[in-house]
Amino acid sequence: MPEITPDRVRQNRWQVTDNDLVRRIWVVGTSGSGKSTLAAVICERLGVPWIQLDALFHQPDWTPLPKPEFRAVVARMIAGDAWVVDGNYTGTLDDLVLDRADTVVSLELPRRTVMRQVVWRTARRVVTREELWNGNRERLRNIFSLDRERSIILWAWTSHGKAQRRVRAARQEAKYRGIQFVQLGSRRQVNEFVANLATSTSDRD
Repeated sequence: MPEITPDRVRQNRWQVTDNDLVRRIWVVGTSGSGKSTLAAVICERLGVPWIQLDALFHQPDWTPLPKPEFRAVVARMIAGDAWVVDGNYTGTLDDLVLDRADTVVSLELPRRTVMRQVVWRTARRVVTREELWNGNRERLRNIFSLDRERSIILWAWTSHGKAQRRVRAARQEAKYRGIQFVQLGSRRQVNEFVANLATSTSDRD
């Protein structure tokens, strides 16, 4: 990785420009990129609610929540003054969340890194029978499925970069110019971002 200089930081946008404005954050990225892990850390640092979109959308037995209900639930939850939204659903929720967010954090790790993480995570969940949301668990047979709606591994491969492209498009829209867009392309940048938040929080305390 090239040396990170102040000019490069501003260009890559891997740190927020004003921590005091960070209260409503949307964390997006490919499945397996580490969205939930990062979102949990941000919530702990800032002391704000954590909104997991997958936990709202995937009802028992992986039944999807109908779109109107999904949007209504999310709209109620992001009406507060501070939160972290964890998840994409860019074709369903981007207008709602972007209208309320002050910061968008886009995890843009290389495909090879994401795939390594999602394969390991899926294998661990299957072996340990980890419960995710509403009694749902990942199933062994789905790992080898050729249906991207059933296989999270295939989903991660085919959808890599989709959320990031929507975020980049939003950056060009005039109505979203007040949002801080942060792009994190490596684990090092993720760690620097978290450290930056931690330092800011400590200073306020």
